[in-house]
Amino acid sequence: MRTNPDFSPFYRSSVGFDRLFDLLENASLNADNWPPYNIAKLGEDAYRIAIAVAGFAEHELTITHESNMLVVNGAKSEDEEVQYLHHGLALRPFARKFELADHVIVEGAKLENGLLVIDLKKEIPEEMKPRRIAIHTEMAKPASKQIEGDKAA
Repeated sequence: MRTNPDFSPFYRSSVGFDRLFDLLENASLNADNWPPYNIAKLGEDAYRIAIAVAGFAEHELTITHESNMLVVNGAKSEDEEVQYLHHGLALRPFARKFELADHVIVEGAKLENGLLVIDLKKEIPEEMKPRRIAIHTEMAKPASKQIEGDKAA
C-alpha cells in the first residue's frame, strides 16, 4: 500500500521552496504508468522523450508546453460501427505530464512507428550563463593633483 506523503509541515518552515514540494507531490500523484515512455539524454543539453502511442493518429494527440510543464494528451475517436471480438489494445484516453527544468524548450515532435518522439533542448540565456570575471593585480595609482601655479605655460 502506497501512501502519499504530507508536505504541509515543510511549507510552514520554508520560504521559496514551493515549487520543489509541488514537484514531489506531483511525482507521487503521477502513479499511472500508461502509456509507457523513455527519457534519453542525447548530449550535454539535449533530451528526447519517446512515448508508446500505438494505435493513435497524429490528430488524436496533442502536445502542450506551458511554464515548465510538458503535457501530452491522447484521445481516440470512438468508432461505434466496429464490433470487437477481442479488444486487447489499450486505446483509452491519457494525459502524461512531464515537469521540465527552467529554460528547456521543445524543439520538435514526430510520430514514427507507434512512438511519439519529442526532442527537448536546454537553452540558458546568455545573461544567465556563468561568466569569468577578470582579476586586476595592479592597484590603480591615485591621480596626482597639480597646483595651478606649478603649471608650465
